[in-house]
Amino acid sequence: MAVDVVEAIRRLQDPSSARRRSAAKRLERLADPSAGPALLRALRNEVLDPRTWETQYRMTMALGTCGSPSDLPHLRTLVVRPDTLHAVRTAGGDAVLRLSHMEESHAEAIRWCLDTGDEVLVGGALQAVAMLRLALDEGTVTDVLDFVEARSPQDGIYFWPAVAAAGWSGQRVHAFLTSCVSGPRSDVAEAATSSLAGSYGTYRPF
Repeated sequence: MAVDVVEAIRRLQDPSSARRRSAAKRLERLADPSAGPALLRALRNEVLDPRTWETQYRMTMALGTCGSPSDLPHLRTLVVRPDTLHAVRTAGGDAVLRLSHMEESHAEAIRWCLDTGDEVLVGGALQAVAMLRLALDEGTVTDVLDFVEARSPQDGIYFWPAVAAAGWSGQRVHAFLTSCVSGPRSDVAEAATSSLAGSYGTYRPF
């Protein structure tokens, strides 16, 4: 195990929330599976304190790059709890998608997120789809766009599918992107314009 991974894992137990957050962010970038168990333990403790939502977000995001599919049951239980914070549900959707993708079951994970009806969770999953540049099958794309287009164009949930659609195809996708270009949100219009040109842009999660 690399020295910087060992040090980052140690700092997950630091009394300072800022240092724990920094350690989690470092582990997210390193994407070392050896850090997965420590991150899961740290997250279980961290979610007990609602004041540390930023640290919880970073730990959940890191679990998505360092964890394994065996962490999915815990993540799924966490993100559907009524007291789970907005930021953790966003990161949880991202992490559920990434860990499911390891077993090539991302379509199933997307449908699970959609079935919860939670826009925040779905937004997180679509964030991961965009970052991983996944070319979804037609049925999954239809399910995603049905969910998104049932919401107001003012809704932030339009952003990540507008980015991810750079790797999707079909008339439904083209119509969705065209409507986004003329929609009320400039960030969504910009992303859709890039996707129509076949470019994912340079967007990054928080």
